[in-house]
Amino acid sequence: MSYTTTIKEEITTLKNSKSEIIAELSGFIRNNGTIENNTLSLTTENIFTLNRITTFINMLYTTEIIQETVGNLNFNKNSLYKLTISKNINFILQDIGYYDNNNTILPTPPTYIVGANEEIRAYLRGVFLATGSINDPKTSRYHMELLITTPQEATFVQKLLNIFELNAKILNREKGFMIYIKEAEKISDFIKILGANKAVMYFEDIRVYHEQKNKTNRLNNCEQANIDKVIATANLQLKQIELIEKTKSIDLLDDKTKETLKYRKKYPEASLRELAEIISYETGKKITKSGLNHRLRKIKELSDILKKQTS
Repeated sequence: MSYTTTIKEEITTLKNSKSEIIAELSGFIRNNGTIENNTLSLTTENIFTLNRITTFINMLYTTEIIQETVGNLNFNKNSLYKLTISKNINFILQDIGYYDNNNTILPTPPTYIVGANEEIRAYLRGVFLATGSINDPKTSRYHMELLITTPQEATFVQKLLNIFELNAKILNREKGFMIYIKEAEKISDFIKILGANKAVMYFEDIRVYHEQKNKTNRLNNCEQANIDKVIATANLQLKQIELIEKTKSIDLLDDKTKETLKYRKKYPEASLRELAEIISYETGKKITKSGLNHRLRKIKELSDILKKQTS
């Protein structure tokens, strides 16, 4: 079962007030319904969605509903379920804000359909049940999308989503408009808005795991970069020492710097901090990281002079 199916199954168990039922039906029918010859047809691949929409219509309206299974043009998909409603269509469509009083299609639902936050959530549930999908967070990318047919409805749904600060955006597609969210936190918030609390917990568990894993990888990469830097610096210092020794110029250094030269050769992979600690421990004379760096600069300065003389 896909993650999208899991979310849809969970939200179809939620109980709604009458106004919420109307809002959810409005969101679903606007983004799924086909009206032809005074008949309303609705389709879905999700049996839980089928049962929920059927139950809602029967609860609110006196009508007749025919359920059937039809062939799915996409052979990789599940069976396609179809609802056909042919009685009291105009009344139903007026009640959910799809028609006005003259049975003319409204480009967006009236304000009262989504007058309160709970009704907005219900409308978005209807839209998601009709046309929504969310990637499983186990995949490499976070993505939520809603495919909307008309520009007016797409803009309307985007505004509803952004009431909750979800940063939803729209892309123009060949067959309509795709509203999408790519930020993990925002997708999690959207699932919460739908009311799928179990799906939210699953999503958050995976998201936190990914974040911790990425944080660990970043730390490991940073640590490796520091190690590489230490090794590169030490190798450069060893080359400087090699030149000093080759030209028999060690006596040009003071005793403390000679001591540093000896310890750098002895511990070629030690960082500056580690080398300072080693010298302090083995000689019994405290030297700071800054003091050690000062001595190593003297080695570099002598090496630079010798390099000019021999070039």
